[in-house]
Amino acid sequence: MYRVALCDDMDSELEQIEDFLHAYGRRNPMLRYGIKRFDNAQRLIDWVREEREIPDLLLMDIFMPGKNGLEAVRELRRDGYEMPVVFLTTSTEYALKAYEVDAISYLVKPLQPQALFHAMDRVLGISGKERKESLLVKISGGSRQIDPEQIIYCEAQKNYQILYLEGEEVRVRMTGGKLYRILEDYSQFLRCGSSYIVNLRHIVSVDRGEIRMDNGRSIYLPRNKAAEFKKKYFTFYFRGE
Repeated sequence: MYRVALCDDMDSELEQIEDFLHAYGRRNPMLRYGIKRFDNAQRLIDWVREEREIPDLLLMDIFMPGKNGLEAVRELRRDGYEMPVVFLTTSTEYALKAYEVDAISYLVKPLQPQALFHAMDRVLGISGKERKESLLVKISGGSRQIDPEQIIYCEAQKNYQILYLEGEEVRVRMTGGKLYRILEDYSQFLRCGSSYIVNLRHIVSVDRGEIRMDNGRSIYLPRNKAAEFKKKYFTFYFRGE
């Protein structure tokens, strides 16, 4: 049986999360799990330590009286407990700190059932909708199929788009708008201003206005666009898309 622990100081939130979990169970009838509820972070920690009960998934609120959710998870990590954690909170401000304690997802309240279902799919290894396997583009002298995962980023150069792949560059004659309309079908691509389309799975770091890619290149964003991009990137990361 799969064990899920819920920790939130509000009964109404605990009820809603449990209702969503039951709905998820109805979508996956072969799945069996038990639910343990806590209204206080310290009670959760004590239960794990005293009962030696390690949940298969912890759904944790952040803002609670006394010890908050981040402090509680950090303490459990120091004790050596490596259970998957999904944070549920009313603010995006702690997303980076959630990353530091290896949270697998960070969902912002009011919680939407599909967002929780997606996180559950990731923990349980249930595959989501099928993705397209290849992208067909026209190049000089013909056409070519490209695996979207190999596209690190795209750069507009006049009437052409340069696709930076793993180990090579491909020059495609089309507008940036048309290319992005094609890549929108793949959730990992995000447009950065008018010149770049970035594969979020190839990002090494996002620091202020600089995006560092895993091919060693850097992309610079206007200062007024950096915060929005960073938010979208971490939303993508914590949803595990």
